[in-house]
Amino acid sequence: MRILHVYKDYHPVIGGIENHIRMLAREQARRGHQVTVLVTSLTCRTEVGEMEGVRVVKAARLAHVASTPLSLAFFIQMGRLPADVAHLHFPYPPGEVANLLFGKGRPTVITYHSDVVRQKLILFFYRPLLMKALAYADRIIATSPYYIESSPFLRSFREKCVVIPLGVEIERFARADEGEVEAIRRRYGAPLLLFVGKLRYYKGIPYLLEAMRTLERTSELDARLVIVGSGPMEDAWRKMAREMGLEGRVFFTGQVEDEVLPAFYHACDLFVLPASHRSEAFGTVQVEAMAAGKPVVSTEVGTGTSWVNRHGETGLVVPARDPHALAEAIKTLLEDETLRREMGARARQHARQFSLGKMVDRVLRLYEEILSAIG
Repeated sequence: MRILHVYKDYHPVIGGIENHIRMLAREQARRGHQVTVLVTSLTCRTEVGEMEGVRVVKAARLAHVASTPLSLAFFIQMGRLPADVAHLHFPYPPGEVANLLFGKGRPTVITYHSDVVRQKLILFFYRPLLMKALAYADRIIATSPYYIESSPFLRSFREKCVVIPLGVEIERFARADEGEVEAIRRRYGAPLLLFVGKLRYYKGIPYLLEAMRTLERTSELDARLVIVGSGPMEDAWRKMAREMGLEGRVFFTGQVEDEVLPAFYHACDLFVLPASHRSEAFGTVQVEAMAAGKPVVSTEVGTGTSWVNRHGETGLVVPARDPHALAEAIKTLLEDETLRREMGARARQHARQFSLGKMVDRVLRLYEEILSAIG
């Protein structure tokens, strides 16, 4: 089968959607399919290459406006690249336009990763295109049933939506080098909290920093927080932590090597995802932590994050943008080792349903159903 994935960025750009596409495309190629990924280049030149058995076409970039790379070459490549199925990853407006213009007659699957949340003006103009693209698609993949019901756009297309959760390499995170784990705990201290992710506005780090300050003032817990990742808010949040007097308790590592990441999960006592907005639609980092047997403290933002982390079972879910509630949940788990272990064990079991293999199976089966239906 010839499969074309369409989005704006790809490896080495790091982000939840980019990582998802890379894993999905790589596994599809390993199963014998001809897989191409079409994205925009980080330069003004079109680059064509191969990575992990996947053909990667990076179309020359002209400009970058409101988090959206623009490329004329992207449209040209969309018309040239052969495919039995085009798999678009939303939101990326130029990809949707290109498919509507040049994808006529080609079966289309959309993975709907997130609503457009913050850019209200852009959404005003984008809405008609979004609705047309969703109407044109043969099937729409939602990452959780919660998102279908809570998205003002997906609700209109329930009949063509199918839930396929994002997949994680469970075995990769289920174990870690004991020496690396111990080195991390010696370096940062304990009890240890962990956050992993791209440092964007919706990750809610300011509320987590405030929760850390609350813990310092109201409990005897000498908790430490390690923030793994980089992004546009990193400098501002580093400065915020310093101004709050959290140096020595909060540590920013920047981006770490993929090989070392499992050790961070195993070194922590619990994982925290303090999301503040609906742009955090699923939270695969929660699954990675669960695969390592760690309980999760997350926030309720009306998306799949609370479907992944089951309150009272695999961790605790608290209201978003509420530092006091976040601090109380963290305190509850840090002060009760038995509860932490029980939730961690249930989390490890729960994580298995989000395996990469299961996700790839379901996506390929969906392609085959569409192709069979059209003859």
